[in-house]
Formats: sequence, structure tokens, C-alpha cells
Amino acid sequence: MTDLLSGIRVLDLTNVLAGPYCAYQLALLGADVIKVEAPPGGDLARQLGASPDLNKAGMGASFLAQNAGKRSVVLDLKKEADRDRFLDLVATSDALVENFRPGVMDRLGLGHEKLKEVRPSLVYCAISGFGQTGPMRGNPAYDQIIQGLSGIMSITGTPETAPLRVGYPVADTLGGLVGAFAIAAALVRQKTSGEGAFLDVSMLECTLSALGWPVSNYLTAGVEPRPMGNENMTAAPSGAFRTGEGLLNIAANKQEQFVTLCGLIGRPELASDPRFAERETRKENRAALKTLIEDALAAAPAAAWEEKLNQAGVPAGRVLTIPQVLEERQVTERGMSTRFQHVPGMDRPLRVVRGGFMVDGAAPAPAGPPPRLGEHVDEIFATLPARGKTRARA
Repeated sequence: MTDLLSGIRVLDLTNVLAGPYCAYQLALLGADVIKVEAPPGGDLARQLGASPDLNKAGMGASFLAQNAGKRSVVLDLKKEADRDRFLDLVATSDALVENFRPGVMDRLGLGHEKLKEVRPSLVYCAISGFGQTGPMRGNPAYDQIIQGLSGIMSITGTPETAPLRVGYPVADTLGGLVGAFAIAAALVRQKTSGEGAFLDVSMLECTLSALGWPVSNYLTAGVEPRPMGNENMTAAPSGAFRTGEGLLNIAANKQEQFVTLCGLIGRPELASDPRFAERETRKENRAALKTLIEDALAAAPAAAWEEKLNQAGVPAGRVLTIPQVLEERQVTERGMSTRFQHVPGMDRPLRVVRGGFMVDGAAPAPAGPPPRLGEHVDEIFATLPARGKTRARA
């Protein structure tokens, strides 16, 4: 039974990534996620992605990534009639997630206090760049803005190349994950006490929270984090190493792992070399140690070393491209992706990835493909009860 949120209805008013990713996690767990999109084009992500044809069709690859399993309606919340229809939806919903700038929903007359009148038990989640309060609350925020402000860019890259942006929208993704976690927790309270919640998710704060180790090293030890490229500041040898073919990540973080590594690469004497014999001395002499290890690793390709080291208990893994990892047996055998052969609005089959967990041995998957804009308007509104009756039950 992977539908842990079966019977839960979530309204998704979000755009682009953080909010849609949040709601996608809930859809994967069986929630009925209704995507409320504004005319004329709906979610901006429908126009974003590597395929111009799909962008033009309103099914951009960026949209497809985190909207499978949802249903779509189109409402213009600036119009009174559509606001009334939206309130009908709210009256039947358990949770709502939006990622507008703070104050937008209030100006529409649809803020949290208004929606509580319609559905007192509603879990309302607002995801924004900086949160609903504070001097930066009204600033526009995209992932790269948050990456820069959070400190992530300052520690990404080498001393020569930093600051660098992480290669995918990590701050947006973290905001979405935290939002989904908070909503799920609030739904537990809702179902036990009938109490709703207002969840204020700040992407900046989510990112800072995820920077736990670097932040702690500064707050606790007074050590300012710095960019170290592929090296691990807490241990050596721990990083990416050149081999006879390809890069190999090795994390010999424990003393016994280092000793084993030295033997496996045919350099057992390194384990007793005064420069490398202890954890702290290895960190001080990491550059020299890396050169010696790479000289030995040149004898075989990364794949061979990966197998040999892991069998002996030394953590190791090739540095793969995205196409490569998607074809790895570890990924394919656990059903990480779902395939839809026929998708309305698309001229090709579609593969999307699920969440990063399984439930009782089964992989939660979206119930259907990403929706066309407004695809489910008639279906959803035809089943809504009169709002007065719903309010009495809320």
C-alpha cells in the first residue's frame, strides 16, 4: 500500500519548481493534487525545457519533471466568479500550497484568514524565497539568488573557481522537500485534532538548514567554510581521483579503510608513512597523498577499482553522467522511473522519476501523466458539493 495519503486533497497553486516539487511528493503518496493554474498559459514551467516543440505545446520538460499524477483546472483568481469556484475547491480540500510573493493571496482576498472561514482545518503552506516576514520578504527570489545568499556558492568549486552555482536548482528543491514534510506533519495533527496550520517555508532558511555541517563548523568551531573542490574537509583520502579511465570517488574516511585502500592499490607502505599514518596528518598532506594514490589507480579503469574497493569495504563510486546513472542496474531494478506510453498533448512516450523511497517494498509512482492545462475542469467541478454543506462539515 503505497498510497499513504489516499483520501487527502491538496490544492497546488504553485509555479516552476519549489512548489510543484512539493506537491509532486504528496501526489506520489496518493494525495489528490489539483493544480490550479492561471490563464492563459498556466504554470510557467510548461514553457521551459530543452524541447522547443514541447514548450510550444505547453508540456515543457521542466513541467513534466514534477507534475505527473496531478489534475489541472484553470481559474483566474482576479475574477470574482473564479474566486467563488476556487473557494468551492478549498471547501473540499485538506491542504493548499502556494509560492507567490508574500501578500499576493491576501490582495486577491484569498489569504489564509479568508480560507479558514471556508475550511477551518485547512493546512496552508506558503513557500517563498525569504519567508512571510523580515526585511527581504518582498524580494523576488529564484534558485540562483538563494544559492548566492545562502553561502552555497561560496563553498562550491575550487579556491580558483569558486563561487560557483550548484549544477541544478538545489535551493528550490530543498524548499519543496521541506514544504512536503511540513504539510505531511500538519496533516497528522489535522486528522487527530481537526486543527489546521499555516506553514511559512523560506527557501533561504531551508538551504541554511541543509548546510548543517559547514554552518556548524563556523558557529561552533569558528572555522569559516571554504571551497575545496572535490575534496572532503573532514577526511583524507576522500574525494575524486583520476584512474586509468574515468574519475572515481573514494571515501576512505576511517583508519581501517585507509589501510585497506593502501593494500589494494599496491602501496601498503603509505599506511605507515609519517605524513599519512594518522587522520590529521593525512588532511595536512592531502595533496601529496592524492598524487601517490592516483599514480597507483592509473593501472586500471574506474569501474574495476569501484568493484574491488567496495568488495573490501572501502566506499568508492564512479563519477557518472545523468544518462549513465539512469541506466545503472541499481536504479532500473528499483523502478526509479515511470514510463507513460501515451500522454495527451505529447507526441512521444514519457519517463519521469519518482521519489527517493519505497513503501513496504513498493515504489510509489504517479497515478497518471502530467496534465494538460485545464484538463480536469469539468471532471472536478462536476463532483463538488454545495459549499454551505461542506463548510458545516469542515
